[in-house]
Amino acid sequence: MKIIHAVHPQDFVKYNTEQIRERFLLEKLVHHGQINCAYTHYDRMIVGAAKPTSGSLTLGTYDQLKSNYFLERREMGIINIGGAGQVTVDGTAYSLEKLDCLYIGKGKQDVQFSGAEAKFIFFSCPAHAEYPVQLMKSTDATPAEMGSAETANHRTINKYVHPDGLKSCQLMLGVTNFKAGSIWNTMPSHLHDRRMEAYFYFDLPENQRIIHFMGEPHETRHMFLNNEEAIVSPSWSIHSGVATSAYSFIWAMAGENASFADMDAVNIMNLK
Repeated sequence: MKIIHAVHPQDFVKYNTEQIRERFLLEKLVHHGQINCAYTHYDRMIVGAAKPTSGSLTLGTYDQLKSNYFLERREMGIINIGGAGQVTVDGTAYSLEKLDCLYIGKGKQDVQFSGAEAKFIFFSCPAHAEYPVQLMKSTDATPAEMGSAETANHRTINKYVHPDGLKSCQLMLGVTNFKAGSIWNTMPSHLHDRRMEAYFYFDLPENQRIIHFMGEPHETRHMFLNNEEAIVSPSWSIHSGVATSAYSFIWAMAGENASFADMDAVNIMNLK
């Protein structure tokens, strides 16, 4: 399991492209017949992917967790970005179509992924309370429209795990989709000093790229990403992107405050 250590913003400005990619970009998470995870020191978020083939994949624990099973002290949210599949939790099977979401609370011991066409992307963070397993179909997510066609950022933010949706301890999770012709995400930018965020980009056509912007508003950097890659965003960093074609992304947050509206707006004219 890859380890992502925390970075101070004053150190970040000295990084070259290779260093930035090593410390914030999560590549090659999705592999046939495997579960892959990355452990971050940003609110202890784990970003992972499970891609079953003919059989099922069992989520085991990792030495870094020092736990008897993965969710002994953690919760997790799962989004299926592929075809139909199943997640079995302590013997109970849940069917997930594309863009369906499953929340699994702390204390669940046996988690298995199956479905040869499915691709499960999951996010896990520490939990101090137990919440039940909850399934939400994509059509039941809470939508919020933002942006406009004029600024190429007209998008629908579909909220799954949040205070008024699937209940969790501290995890927040959703999917952003774009209207025709819009390609900018999270623009205008914002910060939220009370929590970190991770993005997982997907449904980007072959031979197209995403340009992700990060850093303090007065000292930004960018990276070029491929389809099905993730970015870890510290609380001091903006997290915005644009692409050369249509795409979607999963966003997940963990930290002190679970209010979706708790963010500090950044004026576009102040970005450098």
